[in-house]
Amino acid sequence: MVDERSRTRRSYDTVAEEYRSRLADELAGKPLDRALLAALVEEAGAGATVADLGCGPGHVTAWLAGRGVRAVGIDLSPGMVAVARRSCPQAEFREGDLLRLPATAGEFDAAVALYSLIHLSPGELPAAGVELRRVLRPGAPLLVAVHLGGEVRHLDEWWGHPVDVDFHFFAAETVVAALAGAGFAVEARLERVSYPQEVETRRLYLLARNAG
Repeated sequence: MVDERSRTRRSYDTVAEEYRSRLADELAGKPLDRALLAALVEEAGAGATVADLGCGPGHVTAWLAGRGVRAVGIDLSPGMVAVARRSCPQAEFREGDLLRLPATAGEFDAAVALYSLIHLSPGELPAAGVELRRVLRPGAPLLVAVHLGGEVRHLDEWWGHPVDVDFHFFAAETVVAALAGAGFAVEARLERVSYPQEVETRRLYLLARNAG
């Protein structure tokens, strides 16, 4: 798994600039995502500290920062973190792994993990859930999004760049069980088909709360 993490890091370093140029404005075409993020921000409250876990080039972090919260983006890829810091100076960015987050216990009032758990294996999800709960204060909300299914989709080329990265698709109950086992109460779940501009997959959103 360490090797897979290294491959993922190198791959996202390779596409960091391209990713930013292509997807910086993707939330403009994702009304449901914006609505769910807005609900999370409203629950967290003005001035809350909200983590964007697997932040990529920081476009979601920037959206959060523009809604009256202190946004902190965390990503495995130093290339992505560098792009995010340049693109979104109003937010804080850190390099880190979902299984060893660079954050203190209870540091965040809310967190989002949009398509970042997909770079973990099913066996790593329970540990990721425990780590997510560690960095969230009791009662804090969490928004997760993943691709639904049972496949592992591999890319060795991405937008013309050579990469070596796997995308894990999960059954809904696998993610729900991992979060529940870590001490989250899953309060809402929603599925949607892909938007026309997205890769064609079925997506799952979960709104959960740190029940500790």
